[in-house]
Amino acid sequence: MPTGTLWIPTEDGRADAFVAFPDDGERHPGVLMYMDAFGLRPVLMGMARRLAEHGYHVLVPNLFHRGGPAPVVDLPEHIGADVRHRLIERLRPMMAELTPEAALRDADAYLRFLTTRPEVSDGPVGVVGYCMGAVLAVRTAAARPDLVAAVAGFHPAALVTDAPDSPHLRIPSIRGSVHLGIAEGDMTEEALERLAEALDASDTEHTLEVYAGARHGYAMADTDAFDGPAFQRHWERLLPLLDRALPQK
Repeated sequence: MPTGTLWIPTEDGRADAFVAFPDDGERHPGVLMYMDAFGLRPVLMGMARRLAEHGYHVLVPNLFHRGGPAPVVDLPEHIGADVRHRLIERLRPMMAELTPEAALRDADAYLRFLTTRPEVSDGPVGVVGYCMGAVLAVRTAAARPDLVAAVAGFHPAALVTDAPDSPHLRIPSIRGSVHLGIAEGDMTEEALERLAEALDASDTEHTLEVYAGARHGYAMADTDAFDGPAFQRHWERLLPLLDRALPQK
């Protein structure tokens, strides 16, 4: 399976990205994978490889490229509770720099790059994200309903806020199928209700599930929050979603 680092031109400089795709000489549907707050690192590359094994061309950009190539901070092999807060504080300025406007500028660049790759088949793409990447996946799908046929977000950051540009308010613009896998404790009951109302107001196929017992970060095997059954459940939701929305030749 071919993998490697690519450089994507954006309005704010070049972004490094990891790519994985099947080594069969065929063209395959594209999937844009958005990282969690700890950044582009081996655990995400492994998830991209696994997704590529199912017949997808997977692009995982470094969302913090304005701060340099990944890893933008030194990361331990395992992100435990003892280092989590310190790492988040170091990453917080880069998170703040990634405003919704900047993120959507980047998203256009990532999608343009992905869809013009010679190994990517014509047609729609999928977008999947984790933690803050889940929020960006929703924003991307809403901004590009012409292109995104499937969007999945797992243990998302704040999808529902009181801000006028809250991500959940953009959901009715989405035309692709949606799955959101919420960690227990990620949202209040009120926020979940508002999110469900936004999904129901859309014309898209969607599922909203709370992964009972799973903590925020359950899909990340290099953290204390990792939850094996929830991680498997995430694949059981993601793969059929993509298979339905992105038919393979």
